[in-house]
Amino acid sequence: MNILCGYNVNIDSVYRITGAEISELLSAFEAAEILEKIENPPGKIISESDFVAGLAYCMKEGCGAEWLVFEDSVFEFLKNRYFEKSLVRMGGNAGIMANALSQLGASRVIPNVAVPSETQLSLFSKKAIYLPEAFTQQEKNAGILPEKSEEDLSSNQEPIHFVFDFSEGETFSLYGTEVRVPRENRFIATCDHLNFRLYINPAFKQYALQHACELDGILISGFHLLIENYPDGTTYKTILDNSFSELTSWKSRNDKLQIHLELGHFASREIGNSVFLKFSGLSDSFGMNEDELAMFYNLHGVPGEKLLHMEAEAVADAACRLASRNELKKLFIHTREFVLNVFKPGFNPNSEQDLQRVSGEKLEALEFGVKCAGVYAASGKLDGREFVEEEALKLQESEFGRKQIEAFLKAFNGKTLRQGAYAFRGGYVICMLPTMLSQSPVTTVGLGDTLTAAIFLRGLELDVQA
Repeated sequence: MNILCGYNVNIDSVYRITGAEISELLSAFEAAEILEKIENPPGKIISESDFVAGLAYCMKEGCGAEWLVFEDSVFEFLKNRYFEKSLVRMGGNAGIMANALSQLGASRVIPNVAVPSETQLSLFSKKAIYLPEAFTQQEKNAGILPEKSEEDLSSNQEPIHFVFDFSEGETFSLYGTEVRVPRENRFIATCDHLNFRLYINPAFKQYALQHACELDGILISGFHLLIENYPDGTTYKTILDNSFSELTSWKSRNDKLQIHLELGHFASREIGNSVFLKFSGLSDSFGMNEDELAMFYNLHGVPGEKLLHMEAEAVADAACRLASRNELKKLFIHTREFVLNVFKPGFNPNSEQDLQRVSGEKLEALEFGVKCAGVYAASGKLDGREFVEEEALKLQESEFGRKQIEAFLKAFNGKTLRQGAYAFRGGYVICMLPTMLSQSPVTTVGLGDTLTAAIFLRGLELDVQA
């Protein structure tokens, strides 16, 4: 399988923060300022106190978030304090998915790399990653180089995302109040001005245009980094228009090309809605977690509390409504405890046998995805399919996820199949599967991307076999 991965590739600086360390950080700031920002999270970082409040908020709630850093002084603070003692690894949805695809057997994976620095390139898998050169000498001699844009002339500063993992059970002092972290998760402080704009490397763009007919799939992500207004006066809507035009152009050259759009934690609901509605007719599938599903409340009408608590009946209901109201082909919801797929079959299933067959294929892809994500969490690596199958035997199925399967079966009059379940509702098939968990995860970052890449790859393979 030949798969294109855009747009966001960066460097992750991963640091596991302890309760004692966040207590020490908090003590360096005024209580009133931090507590006010925890009560009303700014959602972005323009000061050191914004960073500290965001980290404390996520640890207090056990939730994950990604906030963009807008001040160089904060970047320097984070880099000087944490970079040297961090685990430096591949970051960005597109980068993580590209490496996963490469390790799991894709034949060629082409990522978009905004800043191809030595450090950035060293983080790519050595198996199937292909980095196209910008232009051949013949093209240069023919004078067909594109005009330099303002983005091409941007700073070559490496994009670094500072990822702070924290563990369930850690305790810290919030100005006299002891707080216990209810769930492992992560807070990300993102310093990445090129990916804010979905910058496309000219070599990547050229390759996509010239080789669209050879591609099997495109995994697109990074839209959650968009902001409403940019210093040059443009808005995120201009960037969406440009991306939509390019994807439409690539797909027009290959009507079998499958496009999956993976969403993320958006800075505002308006931007999230705009991205979703813009691409709902073009993308063959969407992916999101329960937090992102809750953000689309205005599009599906299911209250967010039950979604955030990962109640299967509410998640499936919201996913079905979101898919049917927007005529989506496929929608993936991945949570810590289970993964759910809502899809429109390419035919009218007239029998239980038909439903079981199409559901079986989707569940097979989901099973591969949850194994890969679980193994990656436990080991921090994906060394091929044999490695995944062997290591997956050491994992435990989510007990909460299994209980939610039972609730799903009852609520939707579903049927059990393989390790999961399926049901038919309103012209859509819903498939659900518990995740596989590690008791001592090495990482909690990139699990959704790993799962998405694995499901996408296996889904393409099964489509070809069919």
